[in-house]
Amino acid sequence: MIEMAGKVALVTGGASGMGQIAARRLARQGAKVAIFDVNEAALQATAAEFDNMHAYRCDIANLQEVTAQVAKVAQELGPIELLMHAAALMPGHKLSEHSHEDMERLFRINYFGTTYMVRAVLPAMTERGSGRLVVFGSIAGVALVPKMGAYCATKAAVNAYMEVLQNEIRSTGVRAHLVCPPAVNTPLVDQTIASDTPGSIIEAKKTGRLADPEAMIDAIEKGLRKDRDIIYPGQARLLYLWRTLFPSLWWKTVMNFEK
Repeated sequence: MIEMAGKVALVTGGASGMGQIAARRLARQGAKVAIFDVNEAALQATAAEFDNMHAYRCDIANLQEVTAQVAKVAQELGPIELLMHAAALMPGHKLSEHSHEDMERLFRINYFGTTYMVRAVLPAMTERGSGRLVVFGSIAGVALVPKMGAYCATKAAVNAYMEVLQNEIRSTGVRAHLVCPPAVNTPLVDQTIASDTPGSIIEAKKTGRLADPEAMIDAIEKGLRKDRDIIYPGQARLLYLWRTLFPSLWWKTVMNFEK
């Protein structure tokens, strides 16, 4: 990870998956780490592992809650130097069967939750002329798959938002990074498997081809040290090129898993 000893890092989705891994690494490095999550038990258990990790229950889909909790972190721990935004939902449903209510909720969490978090920390960072935003979009925003249309749409929106933002704020001293991981073996994928799962993800889980979350954080750390705008860990860049250059072959391949 980038040097954060003695500085404040805020990690969303910090009670599980890649957010939890990143939070633990930041704490070991000596950062003052605030973790956001809605899973109260896992949130408290994770924070209890380190004296310098602090739990804040926060529903990122609620703008008022985000605003209040971010302000509380800054008041209690100090200026937020790093936002690592990993929180998301990833259910699987055919678009013809996915309810409007569930799709709207997905956008409130995955897309608007991103904008709420970014906008909550960005003004203070801009005023100081320093800070770093690390936001998890997804390769799913480019390499689309069946039964995940709404999720893919939310991540395409996050990808676009972050790429525009990083160029709009480039002269402010605040750095923004977009992370586009492939499918990773975390509880987020388990959400999909518990719903109407794409065949490609079922096969990847069965054959052990889901990306290892520790390896993903390794790759993200490397990308941050190289100051990359967009980080494609693991097989993500290959998937990006495949879907971009050979879309017909891509769709033929992913749809074959649905037979």
